[in-house]
Amino acid sequence: MRGDTTKNLLAEKSLVEHPFPPLYDKNSRILILGSFPSVMSRRTQFFYGHPQNRFWKVMAAVLGCEVPQTVEQKRHMLFFHGIAVWDVLQSCEIIGSSDASIVSPKPNDLSEIFSCADICAVYTNGTTSHNYYTRLCQPQTGMAAIRLPSTSPANAAWSLERLTEAWSVILEFLHLD
Repeated sequence: MRGDTTKNLLAEKSLVEHPFPPLYDKNSRILILGSFPSVMSRRTQFFYGHPQNRFWKVMAAVLGCEVPQTVEQKRHMLFFHGIAVWDVLQSCEIIGSSDASIVSPKPNDLSEIFSCADICAVYTNGTTSHNYYTRLCQPQTGMAAIRLPSTSPANAAWSLERLTEAWSVILEFLHLD
């Protein structure tokens, strides 16, 4: 009986606020948006914190870099290449990390990033972030987003090689030195 109660508590939706700020600077040229941080990302207080998420491997392959291991290495790689990262949602009710369970979504205010940086393109990491961006953020930014396949481990149909090929479109707006 006790195990069932614990399981039910873990399956309940709870209102969660985005726990960390966007990553950008004045040199950012593209903005990559996820939907909402996973449980692991919320714990680590940084983007794509789940070890099975392929975001950092894909970005490193696309940019021709070593896969960054520390938060500082990840920040450096993104800043060096003019990449801003954040999530579409500022808060939502969610079960664990399940995008499919999201209700009551509230968008992040992206105006801070757009006013500081010359963002030339917006990319979304997967369908959920794309749908929320299009509905909740695009009316304010006036910029359509390009949907990229999700780097989540739940998107097992996409190999690392296929993801890297698809994500290579971001190079169009970056200056690689």
